[in-house]
Amino acid sequence: MGDLDLDDPQTTEQRLALIRRKPFLEAIYREWYDAIAHDVRGERVVELGSGAGFLREHLPRAISSEVFFVRHVDLVFDARALPLRSESIDALVLVDVLHHVPDARAFFGEAVRALRRGGRVVMIEPWVTPWSRLIYSNFHHEPFRPAATTWEFASTGPLSGANGALPWILFDRDRAQFEKEFPALRIESIAPLMPLRYLLSGGLSMPSLVPSWTFKFFRAIDRALARPMAMFAKIVVEKSS
Repeated sequence: MGDLDLDDPQTTEQRLALIRRKPFLEAIYREWYDAIAHDVRGERVVELGSGAGFLREHLPRAISSEVFFVRHVDLVFDARALPLRSESIDALVLVDVLHHVPDARAFFGEAVRALRRGGRVVMIEPWVTPWSRLIYSNFHHEPFRPAATTWEFASTGPLSGANGALPWILFDRDRAQFEKEFPALRIESIAPLMPLRYLLSGGLSMPSLVPSWTFKFFRAIDRALARPMAMFAKIVVEKSS
């Protein structure tokens, strides 16, 4: 990403171009978007943190948003204060975004307000397993704190501030607390994903380690290893009342 700061909007714009240049990595995002589209119900969809992605190629009517201005994004807002009418949205979509939100309670409070009954929050987020602890704790630039005692963190910036373990904390370790604090939200499903392929793609910071034609081969391996070794999870939360 050159010498740009992680929180510079140009970094986000460059990430989209980088994904497009890496066929293996682009195929991962397409697989994620297909999985998200399968779980979205209705047409009023808002994606948070859209700047480096292309969800609208899979959900054409989705509204894109970012926390700062970047090209090709419809709205600019903070996830803790959604500029959406109450009970007006069928789905909120987040790909690698929730773990950057410094106050998850504020976001889910807003989600309860903005979603229609039966509306969903559909996410692809980092997940905690023994394998992912090793990788995220030692080889990844973002903070990763599974032992954090709170759901909040002091944000140093929209991308540099994070706790990569936050989704696991909310929906696994502290699931009973989440369900108590947000009784209108039901955790519909948690699907562990992708122990190897994102690493093999090189992600957003390294060259791809394998050619694109190996994608299907490693997809089969990923599926076999997903539950014990997942680095990500697809999480679906539904507003039930």
